Amino acid sequence: MKISTVTKTINEWSGSVLVAGVLEGKTESQINLFKSIVNETYLSQRFSNSKFQGKKNQNLSIELIDGSIKKIVFVGLGPAESLLIDDLRIASSIGTRQISDSEGKVGILFPWDAFDPTSAALAVGEAVRLTSYKDLRFKSDPQEFRKITEVELIGLDKRANSIISEINPICEGVEFARALVSAPPNFLTPSQLAKESKKLAEDYGLNLKILNKKDCEEIGMGAYLSVAKGSDLDPKFIHLTYSPENVKNKVVLVGKGLTFDSGGYNLKVGASQIEKMKYDMGGSASVLGAAKAIGKLKPSNTEIHFIVAACENMINGSALHPGDVVKASNGKTIEVNNTDAEGRLTLADALVYACKLKPNAIVDLATLTGACVIALGDEIAGLWTDNDQLSEQLIRAADIAGEGLWRMPMKDSYKSGLKSSIADLQNTGPRPGGSITAALFLKEFVTSNIPWAHIDIAGTCWTEKDRDLTPKGATGYGVRTLVNWIKELNLKSI
Repeated sequence: MKISTVTKTINEWSGSVLVAGVLEGKTESQINLFKSIVNETYLSQRFSNSKFQGKKNQNLSIELIDGSIKKIVFVGLGPAESLLIDDLRIASSIGTRQISDSEGKVGILFPWDAFDPTSAALAVGEAVRLTSYKDLRFKSDPQEFRKITEVELIGLDKRANSIISEINPICEGVEFARALVSAPPNFLTPSQLAKESKKLAEDYGLNLKILNKKDCEEIGMGAYLSVAKGSDLDPKFIHLTYSPENVKNKVVLVGKGLTFDSGGYNLKVGASQIEKMKYDMGGSASVLGAAKAIGKLKPSNTEIHFIVAACENMINGSALHPGDVVKASNGKTIEVNNTDAEGRLTLADALVYACKLKPNAIVDLATLTGACVIALGDEIAGLWTDNDQLSEQLIRAADIAGEGLWRMPMKDSYKSGLKSSIADLQNTGPRPGGSITAALFLKEFVTSNIPWAHIDIAGTCWTEKDRDLTPKGATGYGVRTLVNWIKELNLKSI
């Protein structure tokens, strides 16, 4: 998708479709602005008949017969005094959904003066591209559709051009993450995830190490391997590295990589949505999507490690039992009181491995707990960390992306719920505060002097409806937050 700014006025611009933002109570000025394109009386009647007043999320499409512009999509932005960058993002998404696949060049006209031009360009450009995403890979007769190929931001300050070149690489990372999550579990196996990582390494000059089952046994990854025991498919421990020159920071991104989660002997039943458990590798998709974007953007100063402990959680005669005791690679023993709390077992060994790299910070992403979904819903991910600076950086990065992220408490006294009478700890605590005890469990496998953050994306990884920038299905949540965070690290140390 070609995205650019143009200094032309609306009367000079030519293209197929125009998306225009309208402030609430400013419809008369909009009618005057477009009088050279569409009859004023007709436009006034259409606004009146549809009760279009510029309220947030209102939209009105008008087909035109004469001239090069064939359609104008008016989208409400709400009152000028409360206008936010997120309103531009959502309006762009709404406008994009009104554009058919067969229509050509798109122009976007918003009240840009209220915003920093680079922020506005990033928000709008990402919104248009990500909203128009479609995944038709697994249809037997996929209908051809014409993607939006060209978008012009009309009247936006040319200073925005400094950020426009980053929009497509970042969106490609998000789309890659969506494709991974959407892929069915009989296609996206642990081996296939390793192959996708190999292609990333080849395409973008990343270093790749794949640890097989024997390699993991040799370094004592008993927690991770215990989850993989019930599957006929071999686990794959993936380690990608981006290494620029003049490294000032080293960070590790860890993604939960359960390509399918049956729950094990604590089988998912009822409302647990076992048929959706292909998305239990959403954390790994976010991390690998970030790897793709980073590979294209090639930021300086920060060495980045991308780690995924990929496997399935299945049932056979060798599978993990409820009540088993397993040993992680840091020597800690874990009583498994719930085989459906398997993600934290795989992350335990992944975090120990990450700490051995001696990074400046570690961030893990995981579809870890239903408790987080109950607490924050499906638009906000949970953040757990003891490091205030890391928390501030990640929340700022998420805000820039328009991805909801909320810091949750790390209440140390809740750790008592993880006590085991026969092992160092058990893998789940009581139902109350379940997402907190999950984070406290993970903390047991992180070296205390390394800043670490855990992001639970159980609610944000997938959507059952078209929402903001995301068509129904995989969201690619987290990729833009991680990339924004890495970009900030190029300017400062952790």
